[in-house]
Amino acid sequence: MNEQANIELIRQVYDAFINGDSERLLSSMAPDIAWEEPDVPGLPFAGKRQGRENVAEFFQLVAAAQQLRDFRPGEFIAHGDRVVVLGHYDWTVRATGADWGSDWVHIFTVRDGKVTAFREQTDTHRAVEAYQIGQAGTSRNVPVTDASSNPSLH
Repeated sequence: MNEQANIELIRQVYDAFINGDSERLLSSMAPDIAWEEPDVPGLPFAGKRQGRENVAEFFQLVAAAQQLRDFRPGEFIAHGDRVVVLGHYDWTVRATGADWGSDWVHIFTVRDGKVTAFREQTDTHRAVEAYQIGQAGTSRNVPVTDASSNPSLH
């Protein structure tokens, strides 16, 4: 794919996420996608995952733990098979009621019309504060609940 087609694919990925269309979202990913979130001890959705099924679980865990309040992809930068997106999001932690937000950088690798890798960079300190994660690296008051109560990520 060319760089503009890669950007369009990532725009469609974000559209599916924002509209809660998990089927369309996951269908844009390669079966063996490599997915990497910052590794924050105590967050149920942090760290690395491999494969579309594990990415689906990631989205379920995020939906169970947080309510999305704002999601704004901004600048899209493509070079070869990479698309880098600069943006911002705001969340409310379900267990604590705390709000947190951060600018972020998403780095996608696209091959043969599918996302084969994803990596996020964000302000993990803000997440730690919102989740009230203790010094020992364990989370307090952050139960993993059924994601079915969040229509934004089904």
